[in-house]
Amino acid sequence: MPSFELVPGDPASPVLLHVPHSSRRIPADVRPGILLDDAALERELDHITDAHTDRIAEVAAKMAGLTPWRFVNRVSRLVVDPERFPDEREEMTAVGMGAVYTGTSHREALRPDGTDPEPLIERYFRPYARAMAAAVADRLAATGRAMIIDVHSYPTEPLPYELHGEGPRPPVCLGTDAFHTPSELLAAAREAFAPCGETGLDSPFSGTYVPLEFYGKRREVGALMVEIRRDTYMTEPGGPAGPGLSRLAASLAALVDTVPG
Repeated sequence: MPSFELVPGDPASPVLLHVPHSSRRIPADVRPGILLDDAALERELDHITDAHTDRIAEVAAKMAGLTPWRFVNRVSRLVVDPERFPDEREEMTAVGMGAVYTGTSHREALRPDGTDPEPLIERYFRPYARAMAAAVADRLAATGRAMIIDVHSYPTEPLPYELHGEGPRPPVCLGTDAFHTPSELLAAAREAFAPCGETGLDSPFSGTYVPLEFYGKRREVGALMVEIRRDTYMTEPGGPAGPGLSRLAASLAALVDTVPG
């Protein structure tokens, strides 16, 4: 099974639904580098995985008037986290959660001290980054712009690894970037997700994902992060989805439909 997948949408759609954290899969040859026993690893996956966000994006894509493209990570973020900076710019390195995690969501050891992250970065992180950049470039070439909508979720109660967990935790948090998030996209998102409850801004998580080739350089590349509080659509932690999933997918589809082809 490949480590990521680009699911084609309508050739005229500029939208990429990006789903980086929905998978629980850890390849067999990566597993020995993780210190947790099997039961502890399952518990960690329950807490750290954005469960069912791939399904939310899939249902939304089917409901949208113009089918968006989807870029989905097919391995767990415990392998590599494709949204982290792979260098000293990444603030989450302070809690052992840079591009290759060395700590768990509860600030316990995930990998041995001195683990070299480079083999995993070379095998998983860089190919993912190149493929995502190519997908954005393809939308730019086809439509003149690209709109990345990041689909995430977060727990109702803060986890110990969170650096900014003391702020509001609304049903839907919208993460923005001063350069890449147009005001009209943010306004459309607030309206689209209104049926799901309150929408907040950049708390408990902030920012957006844009491939580094375009980051801070191309305004034609728009981006917005959608963070969904997990109790609105699933049983925490790591349990089944409930009826809220369909409502959230409908809101995401409504947001996609505000981005003209």
